[in-house]
Amino acid sequence: MDVQSWTFLLVGLSFALYIGIAIWARAGTTKEFYVAGGGIHPVVNGMATAADWMSAASFISMAGLISFMGYDGGVYLMGWTGGYVLLALCLAPYLRKFGKFTVPDFIGDRYYSQTARTVAVICAIFISFTYVAGQMRGVGVVFSRFLEVDIVTGVLLGSCVVFFYAVLGGMKGITYTQVAQYCVLMFAYLVPAVFISILVTGNPIPQLGFGDTLADGSGTYLLDKLDGLATELGFTEYTSGTKSKIDVFFITFGLMVGTAGLPHVIVRFFTVPKVSDARRSAGWALVFISILYTTAPAVASFARFNMIETINGSDGAGVVHANAPSWISNWEKTGLIAWDDKNGDGRMFFSGDDRNEMKIDRDIIVLANPEIANLPAWVIALVAAGGVAAALSTSAGLLLVISTSISHDLLKRNLMPDISDKQELMYARIAAACGIAVAAYLGINPPGFVAQVVAFAFGLAASSFFPAIIMGIFYKKMNKEGAIAGMLSGIGFTASYIIYFKFINPGANMPENWWFGISPEGIGTLGMMVNFVVALVVQKMTGEAPDHIKDLVESLRYPKGAGEAQDH
Repeated sequence: MDVQSWTFLLVGLSFALYIGIAIWARAGTTKEFYVAGGGIHPVVNGMATAADWMSAASFISMAGLISFMGYDGGVYLMGWTGGYVLLALCLAPYLRKFGKFTVPDFIGDRYYSQTARTVAVICAIFISFTYVAGQMRGVGVVFSRFLEVDIVTGVLLGSCVVFFYAVLGGMKGITYTQVAQYCVLMFAYLVPAVFISILVTGNPIPQLGFGDTLADGSGTYLLDKLDGLATELGFTEYTSGTKSKIDVFFITFGLMVGTAGLPHVIVRFFTVPKVSDARRSAGWALVFISILYTTAPAVASFARFNMIETINGSDGAGVVHANAPSWISNWEKTGLIAWDDKNGDGRMFFSGDDRNEMKIDRDIIVLANPEIANLPAWVIALVAAGGVAAALSTSAGLLLVISTSISHDLLKRNLMPDISDKQELMYARIAAACGIAVAAYLGINPPGFVAQVVAFAFGLAASSFFPAIIMGIFYKKMNKEGAIAGMLSGIGFTASYIIYFKFINPGANMPENWWFGISPEGIGTLGMMVNFVVALVVQKMTGEAPDHIKDLVESLRYPKGAGEAQDH
């Protein structure tokens, strides 16, 4: 069978599996819809959390960023991994002890304020829509190539599948679907990685092949070869960084604390039976995540090596376009690869200076990797199924956050406290459906590369939720005025900075114009500092939290007991 037939088969089977699980695990109550009934085993929850976490940014775009950026791309690897350590140690058990459904629930009750709850709802929706834009873009990229449809159609197809199992199953359906998606995406990521590692270095373990010598018998190490190719073609050395140390620190730290503040990740720790299970879930999630994250640098390096070799040819003079490898012509149809024959010689050439004739979207690297390495059609299709699984798993988690923020936090806990459980569940499903419509629009009209868009979402989470949650747990004097002022100032500053440099004046998005040399991807760390400072200053000016809130915080500091998820 050809690639398209294999893709229809494997993606179709995976969709049937996801939808079947959604029907089997259909949510019948708000507790099942919001937190899967609170009875998920820590290992199962860890795997579901890993799938929720390893989005299109991790599966599709992270290796692409590392492949193009080299050493500089490692900030995404460090930040996203380190965030889970922070989450496991500082947040997960305490939030589970609190026993509420959502992050806005925690904010509203801890800061004894409906205004704080509403601000948290707005932040959660803003962050989730920013994040989900990257996921739906990932779905569109996968479908546009492998199902040979345009990106718009691809996004709409993916939206229909997410609509079915997210709206029907809620968190219960999403949890078990994400376990299946984790298995699909990891198998899809590792199989081509192992194949290509053997072809390039002769080593079947990608993590070791990454630092091994090439299989051509030259005795040259892969990374040394990439450094030589990079400098010869006008790029910076692959293993050397160009970002300033302050920007590397701010991006890495922003991704770490953004991880710990992401609402769709935090809500997963409300689905386990006990407080101790929350910490165990975070540990298992880190184990499952590390399998992909330790493989990504190897995949990125193999892809870059093979890409340069197939475009520029063994003699370094470029390949004739008419005889170009099939992967180039296949991806040219999607518009994600373009060739401009500058010297009129009919040959394609890829470089980092004015000799460059190729425009390559970095989001295609992982998806095109098996084609570049000339692997069998079923492996190419398998990667497509994995990319779709990664994008859909995170999309579902984000859409659940949007729906619960509206139905539970805004309506049930604020505007319409008298609605029944059945009505609340109906509103949750309506909100999820509306969320999918907006997500589809953002996927069709994305504000940047997949991983880049996701980095913005992390910055927004870091600057809004993280300080409010940390101070809510560890600083019992923090009052509602301080928390509200901090969240508004943090997310307002961060969003303004990103919007200015990415949308209002993108031509000024250069290091010399950034505040203190901090890029829009790293500005969330500075926004977090703004949040902390404003919150503390306002708290000093307006007094301490009431005594009963201090007692509540004191009880959170000793996370023992089940902390049953409650509706009020």
